[in-house]
Amino acid sequence: MTGSIERHLPDPSATEALGRALAGLARAGDVIALWGDLGTGKTVFARAFIRALSDPEEEVPSPTFTLVQTYDFAEGTIYHFDAYRLEKPEEAFELGIEDAFCDGISLIEWPGRLGSLLPFERLDIELIHVEETQSRRAVLSGPPQWLGRLKEADGV
Repeated sequence: MTGSIERHLPDPSATEALGRALAGLARAGDVIALWGDLGTGKTVFARAFIRALSDPEEEVPSPTFTLVQTYDFAEGTIYHFDAYRLEKPEEAFELGIEDAFCDGISLIEWPGRLGSLLPFERLDIELIHVEETQSRRAVLSGPPQWLGRLKEADGV
């Protein structure tokens, strides 16, 4: 069973704040799937999340061409995947996705490209462009253990 929480993101700094807040809740083995069209803030979210756990000055390029970037932090490794260029879900095995799902924290842009490889036990974050206000809306949905963490957290 899953549930959802919605948040209004009036500007990129609000998206960054959400990324930092969720970084404080993440644990090894967590998978966070970032859904949304181009320009909705997936990489903005991921960059803030990664910097919150590693180094605030960390260079965090989009993994559009490398497909995955890794970042070490005190408790392990963050894997930042961009699956947009995958032609088949199985190509993700070459990127070390199995290790990421077991031992790291996985942030996945364009998660739909993973098909059945995308774990059921994950946090989905859908970022939606709101035309009238030029803002974004975030819909966070996941299994009960994620929703429990979200409800207990400040700033989410």
